[in-house]
Amino acid sequence: MAGHSKFKNIMFRKGAQDKKRAKLFSKLAKEITVAAKLGMPDPEHNPRLRSAIVAARAQSMPKDNIQRAMEKAAGGDGENYEEARYEGYGPGNVALIVEALTDNRNRTAGEVRTAFTKNGGSLGASNSVAFNFERVGSIKYPASAGSEDAVMEAAIEAGAQDVESSDDGHDIYCEPDDLHEVQKHLEKVLGEPASARLDWRPLNTVDVSADRAPTLFNLLNALDDSDDVQHVAANFEIDDAVMAELGD
Repeated sequence: MAGHSKFKNIMFRKGAQDKKRAKLFSKLAKEITVAAKLGMPDPEHNPRLRSAIVAARAQSMPKDNIQRAMEKAAGGDGENYEEARYEGYGPGNVALIVEALTDNRNRTAGEVRTAFTKNGGSLGASNSVAFNFERVGSIKYPASAGSEDAVMEAAIEAGAQDVESSDDGHDIYCEPDDLHEVQKHLEKVLGEPASARLDWRPLNTVDVSADRAPTLFNLLNALDDSDDVQHVAANFEIDDAVMAELGD
């Protein structure tokens, strides 16, 4: 695909994450706690928990924070969170899937709806945009993990389906049910990834113009600001020239 994929654009959007460290760590801790509650507390036998810990480490979350999140699950303390998914369209007819962990569906739905409404989007019904995506296992490595050929070879041996490599890093995709096994094999060859999770990969993409891009990023930032929103998938492309202009 030409230009920037939705993954790179979301990385661009998250450039100011250092200013939101506490919020980021809170979201990571929530995912660790939920993963530990829903499965075994041992990350070696709980793929979701392992992926949550990998994501926390990639963001330099302190070990004590990770341990407290796991202990919170073991002790049965705190709120009981449930998973929620919202779908809608942003500026330029960009499809978005919003995944959340919430202890109050009404509050979360209201926050997500407000973010869409105030930033040129519209929240739709369940499965209203999911047809634009495929469910995949997604494993990300920095460019420093190896050359394109080396990562491709490791991915093939691990049983992955596809690899997208660029100067920003390597995105490796596999069947959802194979995520844990592919991740374990890759770690033996390439080390621990930057992230490993179930994700939504666009089946088609939408080009976003320079005049719509700022509003789209405002929507993504508004969703990211919600304490309940854990992940946003979108199917947009933005030309390199537009991205350079936005970065000025």
